[in-house]
Amino acid sequence: MIDAKNILMIKLRAIGDVLLSTPAIYNMRQAYPNATIDFLTEEFAADVVRGNPWVNDVITFSKKRDSSFGLLRTVRSRRYDLVIDLFCNPRSALVTKISGARTRAGYPFRGRRYAYNSYVSPRSDDVHNVEFNLDALRRLDIPIVSSQPFFPIDDRSKIFAGDWLKKENLTGKTIVALNPSGSWETKRWGLQHFADFGDRVAEKYDAEIVLVWGPDEEGDAATIQMRMKHRPHIIPRTSLKQLGAILQRCSYVVSNDSGPMHIAAAVRVPTLGIFGPTTPRLQGPYGEKHAWVRNEGLDCLECNLTKCPIGNICMTQLEVGRVVPAFDALVKKNPERAAN
Repeated sequence: MIDAKNILMIKLRAIGDVLLSTPAIYNMRQAYPNATIDFLTEEFAADVVRGNPWVNDVITFSKKRDSSFGLLRTVRSRRYDLVIDLFCNPRSALVTKISGARTRAGYPFRGRRYAYNSYVSPRSDDVHNVEFNLDALRRLDIPIVSSQPFFPIDDRSKIFAGDWLKKENLTGKTIVALNPSGSWETKRWGLQHFADFGDRVAEKYDAEIVLVWGPDEEGDAATIQMRMKHRPHIIPRTSLKQLGAILQRCSYVVSNDSGPMHIAAAVRVPTLGIFGPTTPRLQGPYGEKHAWVRNEGLDCLECNLTKCPIGNICMTQLEVGRVVPAFDALVKKNPERAAN
């Protein structure tokens, strides 16, 4: 393990990607209890790390608003002696190189090797993304003592969630949250599927259904509400932390592969992930209490396509009758969550 007093960790892009890097933060803090540990990410995902007790400062940037020069100047001025790039795209590689850090660890993907002097063998096709991130620490002989993702929730967000549950008369009831959102259209199970599934679960478990939504998705929640016989509750507009606080108060979560799915798993709510074009063993909800389901038997699963040339059959043909038993198994594995 190298000597380091001023450390920068980098993870850009999606909310789920950043969240799955948080075990690396925890293990860095255990290994370097007295070091300064900063974290660089994009502004829209910053709440995943803000409030994390193991981070000194969160550096953010917006591709639309901030110049690359300003970001490079900020990082260079902090005189890091160790930079760990957990993303390794052209931008994060350049930041790592320009940092001037004595040790620069990263995955030497095509065209990025120049930025690093400690190379991490990528296992992105073999291990879950959590382990992929932790490999960077293993390369530096940093002990791994925990692999649990962590999502910090502040007290104000917890109060917000509690007030909303009380207003909706949900306190003390079995709550199943449904998340129909997804950054790719190909990762989205249909709205009618969610509506039918919600009715089945509401009847079978005497459960209250809560619909969550993100930017520009409130209409999807309204459509599901209109199509359900058992009227569900639609959450209000929330910050990321408020969303996490509401999910934390739910009994179970059923979600497309998305940031909210990973947030739910990180706050330790039993989560069923619905998969198709992505790979659940690599990107699924992390932890023993969670599960996933998909339309098994298709040759085109795990295609990683954002546009489907054959009608997105991994989702359109994934029947409610296949998802309900997967949810039943989740409940059986986590019976203590009912009426939580």
